[in-house]
Amino acid sequence: MAENDDLGSSGKAVALEKRDTAQDGRRFSPSAGRNKAVIADVLSRILKAEARILEIASGTGEHGAHFVSVMPQIHWTYSDVDAISRASQSAWVAHHNFGGRLTGPVEVDAAFPEWGDAEARGEWDAIFCANMIHIAPFETAEGLIAGAGRLLRPGGMLIVYGPFARNGEIADSNARFSEDLKRRDPSWGVRDLDRDIAPLATSSGLEQTDIISMPANNLIAVFQKT
Repeated sequence: MAENDDLGSSGKAVALEKRDTAQDGRRFSPSAGRNKAVIADVLSRILKAEARILEIASGTGEHGAHFVSVMPQIHWTYSDVDAISRASQSAWVAHHNFGGRLTGPVEVDAAFPEWGDAEARGEWDAIFCANMIHIAPFETAEGLIAGAGRLLRPGGMLIVYGPFARNGEIADSNARFSEDLKRRDPSWGVRDLDRDIAPLATSSGLEQTDIISMPANNLIAVFQKT
C-alpha cells in the first residue's frame, strides 16, 4: 500500500517521498533503501564493537534494522517525535530477532532541551541522525547538537548524514533541493556544514573529526565529544 506523508511546519518528522507499508506495519522508504548499504559501510569503519547508538528521527526504521543486521555487536535504539514513524520502528523491532540489540522507539523531540527516556539510559557511544536537519526548523539542529553534547560519553560521536553546503558553496542539485524545501516551509533548507553546524558543535563540546563524501551530493559529518 503506497501512501503520502503530510508535510507540516511543526518541525516533526516528515517525508518527501511515497512510502509503502507492509501488513505488519513496517514502512519502507525508497531513499533509505538506496542509501542504507553505503551508510553502513561507513558506520562499520567508525563504530566500535558493542557500541550503544541512539538514532534521532529514525523514520521508517529501515536504517537501524539494516545496520544491526550487518554489524552484529552494536546496540541500536530508535527514537522519533512522530507517532506514525514510531509505529513503523516498533514493527521493525518485532519483525527481527536481534537478541535485544534493536530497541525502542523512545519519543524524542530533538528541539527540546530534555529527551525523555533517552536521558535515562546512561551515556551513549554514538548518536546518529540522517536526513533531518534540512526538513526541520533550525532549532531542531541546535537541539540535536546540544543533546549530543549532553548525552554522549567522552569520545562518543555525533554522526550526521544528509545534504549540506560547505563554506557558502553548494552543489547545484542541493541548491535546487533547498529552494524547493523553502517553498514548502521557509524554516527548512539545506544547511551550511561549516557556517551553521560546526559552530554549534564547538559550543557543545564536540570536535569535527571527519567529513565523508557520499553519493548524490550527501555527506557524513562526524563530531566527537572532547
